[in-house]
Amino acid sequence: MEILKLNPVFKDYIWGGNRLRDDFGFDTGLEKTAEGWMLSCHTAGMNTIDGGEFDGKTLNEVIDEVGEEKLCGTNCLKFPYFPVLIKFIDARDNLSVQVHPDDEYARRVENEFGKTEIWYVLDAADGAELIYGFKDKITSEEFRQSINDGTLLDKLNSVKVKKGDLFFIEAGTVHAIGKGALIAEIQQNSNCTYRVYDYGRVGADGKPRELHIDKAVDVSKTEPPKYEIRPMGDKEIHDGYASQLLTTCELFTVKKYDVEKSVSLFADDKSFNHILVLDGHGTVDGIEVKKGASLFVPANYGEYTVSGKMEIIVTSI
Repeated sequence: MEILKLNPVFKDYIWGGNRLRDDFGFDTGLEKTAEGWMLSCHTAGMNTIDGGEFDGKTLNEVIDEVGEEKLCGTNCLKFPYFPVLIKFIDARDNLSVQVHPDDEYARRVENEFGKTEIWYVLDAADGAELIYGFKDKITSEEFRQSINDGTLLDKLNSVKVKKGDLFFIEAGTVHAIGKGALIAEIQQNSNCTYRVYDYGRVGADGKPRELHIDKAVDVSKTEPPKYEIRPMGDKEIHDGYASQLLTTCELFTVKKYDVEKSVSLFADDKSFNHILVLDGHGTVDGIEVKKGASLFVPANYGEYTVSGKMEIIVTSI
C-alpha cells in the first residue's frame, strides 16, 4: 500500500488572511483563506488523493475500498468515525470566543461528535494573544450574566503567545485564537462549535453571526485551564534530527521532528501516520515534499525515511 499525498480543503471564514497563499504557496482560489484542512474525512470537506493508484478519490473512498483496519489501523476501530481532523489556521482577525461540547453532549444534541483539540503555534505577531479558559472559577450563572452584560472578556484568561507554544483545548474549554496567530490544529473529527461572543461582527448576509449561548453555558467548564502551555515532552537531539512529544492522549499522539539530515519512522498495524510539513523541503520514502505537504502513511506500512531539511508534525492514533 503506497503513501497517499493529500490535497487540502480550504475555508474562507471572515477572520482569515493570506498566509496560506503567501507563506505556503497554496493556490486556494479564495480572496482570503482562514483554514486549510490537511487531513479530513469530514462531510464539510474531504481530502482527495493527489497522484498514484487512488488519484482523485476522497480519502474516505479509499478507506471504504481498502478497509478501515488495513488502511487506518486497529486503534481506529474503537472510534465510530475517522478520528482526527488536522488544519492550518491563519487568524488575520480574532476568531469568535467559542466552546466545543464533549462526545456525550454532541451525540445527544447535535448528532455530531465532540471536539477536543490541540493548537501548536507556528508563528505569532508581536502581542498576539489567545483566550484559554477563565481567569478564576465562576458559576454557570455568572458566565451567562457576563455574556449578557458585556463583561465576558474581563473574566476570560488571555495569554500572549509565541512560536512553539502548545495548547491542549479539552472539550468544554472556552477559547479563541487571536489575530496574528498561525496555528496547526489537531482535533477530533468534528465541526461542532458553540459561538459565545463575536465582537459584534456581521456575516456575508449583513446580519450578526449566530450565537449559541444556552448550549455554550450547558457545556462550558467555567474555570482556569488545567494544562500547561507547552509541549508534553522535552526536545531530544539525535543524529540527523531532533524530536519532541507535543501531546499524547486517548484520542491522538502528536510528535514534532526537526529534520537536519534524515529520520527513520515506522507505521505499525495499530495506526496510520499523518505527516504535515511545517517548513523546509525533502523526501518521504522518495516522495518529494515541501512546506505545506500532507501525507497519509497507511497502517502497517513499516519503516520509512524522511530526508532533507524540514520541520514536520507526525500524528497517530
